[in-house]
Amino acid sequence: MSVIVPVYNDPAGISTTLDSLLTQSTEHDFHVLVVDNASTDRTPDVVRSYDDDRITLLHETDIQSSYAARNTGIRNAETNILAFLDADMTVSDSWLENALDTFHATDADYLACDVELTLPETPSLAARYDRHTGFPVEQYLERQHFAPTCCLFVRREVFRDVGLFDPRLASGGDKEFGNRVHDAGYRMEFADDATVFHPTRNTLRSLVKKDVRVGRGLAQLQRLYPDRYGRPGIPPRPSGIKRPDRDLPTRDRLAFGALSRFLTAARASGYARELARPTDTGADPALNGPPRL
Repeated sequence: MSVIVPVYNDPAGISTTLDSLLTQSTEHDFHVLVVDNASTDRTPDVVRSYDDDRITLLHETDIQSSYAARNTGIRNAETNILAFLDADMTVSDSWLENALDTFHATDADYLACDVELTLPETPSLAARYDRHTGFPVEQYLERQHFAPTCCLFVRREVFRDVGLFDPRLASGGDKEFGNRVHDAGYRMEFADDATVFHPTRNTLRSLVKKDVRVGRGLAQLQRLYPDRYGRPGIPPRPSGIKRPDRDLPTRDRLAFGALSRFLTAARASGYARELARPTDTGADPALNGPPRL
């Protein structure tokens, strides 16, 4: 099987991920396809420094998009099962073994893994909020029929049938692809014992940057797929749990509530700014839909 990891200007992150992957306890053969998305730092050199036949470095320079980078990995993979991680993540020792066991036992076509957010030693308010609102992957799968691309296994034949990720999207490409897979009738499953670890975003700036991007993606989904996501004008509710848990200490609940409202405004600004952008031919789904395998 193949593990596809897009990366852009993150030498430390890709090193952490590769170190984690290469220590997997599994009898399954696997190959790691690292797709560099036109990095301007030493990221490609870090990947090349690994003297391991299981690692291949690819390049996506035409489109600056993690979805385009993943598509390059898919096109170059030679296996029937493809897994996706992000270049700052680690995996449990049994991640691959447990995921593939569930994949085969359930006859899945599309499999989501568990995601655990990890805090730094001295977590900031932003980090604690990010972990609290986190990645409810099982809920994503059950209620919205998708999984994040940082914890996903897919059969190659699914891509051949429904197409690849849509690289026109700044965010939401995982949801759009998962919805296509669901609508095509493929079997979607969840492996709760296959865990990947994702570091929290630790600053307010990083949270705002993410939510602005999410807002842009919501507007793009409506522009490109109005029949599925509604006409532009009223932003759809984003994925995830944003309301603070009532069991939190009062101080945290109030702080998280205020932060949630602030980030909702950031998301709205990204949505509004995207709608204000002129529509070009590349944003017309009739002229340029998701690429095919």
